[in-house]
Amino acid sequence: MNSCVLMAEIIQEPQLRYTSDNLAVTEMLVQFPNSQRPEDAPATLKVVGWGNLASEIQQNYHQGDRVIVVGRLGMNTIDRPEGFKEKRAELTVQQIQNVGASFNFSSPPVVTETYSPPAAAPVAATPQPAASYDSPRPTPAPATSTASVAPKVKNPEPIPQPANFERTTYPAAEEPNIDDIPF
Repeated sequence: MNSCVLMAEIIQEPQLRYTSDNLAVTEMLVQFPNSQRPEDAPATLKVVGWGNLASEIQQNYHQGDRVIVVGRLGMNTIDRPEGFKEKRAELTVQQIQNVGASFNFSSPPVVTETYSPPAAAPVAATPQPAASYDSPRPTPAPATSTASVAPKVKNPEPIPQPANFERTTYPAAEEPNIDDIPF
């Protein structure tokens, strides 16, 4: 299955046009970081939306918006005026979601943790009202154990090892030609 999820920034205003049979098509450019090194330039990708999604993209998303796009990644071959062919990646969008300015491309995410020491004795917590998306959870109770000592194992038997450690070789497989993909 060909599915790609990207968090990107729109760098070109979505352009809406219509095909000859009146189907809406929106094209835009997005950019995203392509490595963890800050000196590398961000990668750009053409994103295409079709039908009702194309109209929604043109109305609700603009240059500078940060979005999560889900779709199919494809390669297009373009004849260049210089006389050679160029391959370019294109994402056909299936879902798009605006994430606002809550993430930063220039620095990696920072995770912080806080430590709270455990209480001296377990105390039953008072039930808190559950949020609308959570199911009610039972109150935790202290665990009790009837076992006092773990059983001892008497001299475990050794695992027999094979005497011959020869390497098994397999015939070389012929690699398929990736340009002969039948579509």
